Amino acid sequence: MGNNIIVLGAGMVGVCCALELQRRGASVILVDRREPGSETSYGNAGVLARSSLIPFNHPGLWRQLPRLLRNDTAQFRYRPGFLLRNLGWGARFLLNARPAVYRETVAALDGLIRLSADAHQELMREAGIGRRLRDTGWIFLYRSAQAWEGGAAARRVYAEYGVPTQALAPPELAALEPSLAPRFERALWVQGSYSVDDPQAVVRAYAALFRQAGGAFRRMPVRGIRPDGAGGWTVVGAEASGSLSADRLVVALGPWSRALLRTAGLDVPLVCERGYHMHYAAQPGASLGRPVYDTGGGYVLSPMARGLRLTTGVQLDDCDAPPRPEQLGLAETQARRAFPLGDRLDDTPWMGRRPTLPDSRPMIGEAPRRPGLWLALGHQHIGFSTGPGTARLLAGLMSGQAGAHAALAHAFRPQRLLNG
Repeated sequence: MGNNIIVLGAGMVGVCCALELQRRGASVILVDRREPGSETSYGNAGVLARSSLIPFNHPGLWRQLPRLLRNDTAQFRYRPGFLLRNLGWGARFLLNARPAVYRETVAALDGLIRLSADAHQELMREAGIGRRLRDTGWIFLYRSAQAWEGGAAARRVYAEYGVPTQALAPPELAALEPSLAPRFERALWVQGSYSVDDPQAVVRAYAALFRQAGGAFRRMPVRGIRPDGAGGWTVVGAEASGSLSADRLVVALGPWSRALLRTAGLDVPLVCERGYHMHYAAQPGASLGRPVYDTGGGYVLSPMARGLRLTTGVQLDDCDAPPRPEQLGLAETQARRAFPLGDRLDDTPWMGRRPTLPDSRPMIGEAPRRPGLWLALGHQHIGFSTGPGTARLLAGLMSGQAGAHAALAHAFRPQRLLNG
C-alpha cells in the first residue's frame, strides 16, 4: 500500500488490522494505552464459534422483554439511570430486531465469521500457538423441554447456514461431559467450532508476529484525533505523551471509540455491554472438555489455562462506571449447581466492556466526510472471533481491493449509522 498508517487499539481487532495492513505493504504503528490483549480481548470465553451469527436483538427479543426488564437475572442487568439516558439507542436496538433487519444481520455476521475462521488457524500455526486451540466445539445446556423448544428458531438458523450441531439427550451429554450435574433435559453440541485456553495469549502472539515483521507498538494514552492539514491524521496523546501523525488512521478502540471519535466530530451510536469473569478450580476428579453455555443460568463456563473461567451475561451501564459484580454472584450460584466448582482463583472479579451498535453489526470502513479516517469497531460479543476477517475486509477497502468481499463489506459500512 506504500503509506503510513496508525491503528488505535491493540485488542484482537486492532492487532489483526495492523498485521494485515503491514502484510499489504503499509508502514504501521499500533497504539494502545496498555499492552496488547489487555482489555476486552482478555476476558472473553475464548470461543471461536459459527453459532455466533445470531445477534442479541433477534425477533424473539420482544417476548423476552418483560422478564429481562425485571433486572434480576444473570443474563441481563441494567442501571435504570443509564437506560433512561439511552432510550433512543434502546429503541433503535429493538427496531433492528424486526425480521428483515435480523435476516440481513445474520447473513452478514455469518460471512464475517466464515472469513475469520481459517485465518485464525493460519495465524495460530504461524505464531506457534496451535496447542491453545481446541476443536471440540461448545455445548448449549437446556434445563427443561420448554427451554429446548424456545431454542428451536436458533436451531433452524444453524441448519440454514450449515452450522453443524448435534442434539444430546442426558445420557449423551453425560458421555461427553461426565462432571456436569444431571439437571439438564436437553443439550445442543455446536460442532465445527473452536475455543482457546488463553485469549490474551493469542492476541499477544499475533502482536508478536506484527512486531517481528518490523511493526512498531507505542504504548500511549490518547486524548483526541484531528486532521493534520496535509491530508493525514494526528493522534494527540494525553498529558506528556506527545503526538503521532500518519497518512491514514484506523480506530479500533472498541468501547472507547465513541469518546475518541467525538473529538473528530463523529457521534457513533455505541454503548458498552459490560460483563464479568472469575476463574475457579475444579473439585478433585472433575473436568470440563469444552465451553458450556447454560441458557437458563445465563453464564458460560470455559476451561482455561488458569482454571475454569465463568463469564456473565450483559450489564448495561456507563463504560467506566464502578464495577457492579452482583451479576457474577448470581452466575456462580447457578454454575455451582451444574458443575463441582472449587475455590475462586482471582482476588477480584474482572470486568470487561463489549462495544455494541444498534444493529449488532460492527462498523468496518471509512468514516463519512473524513477522508483517511477508518473504523473497525462495534463487534459486540464477537470481536475475538472475527478480528482476522475484519482485518481482511478493512485492508481490502483501504487498498481498493475489496473484490469478492465487496458485498460483505457493504453490510458493515459506517454510513448505515453515521451521517457525518
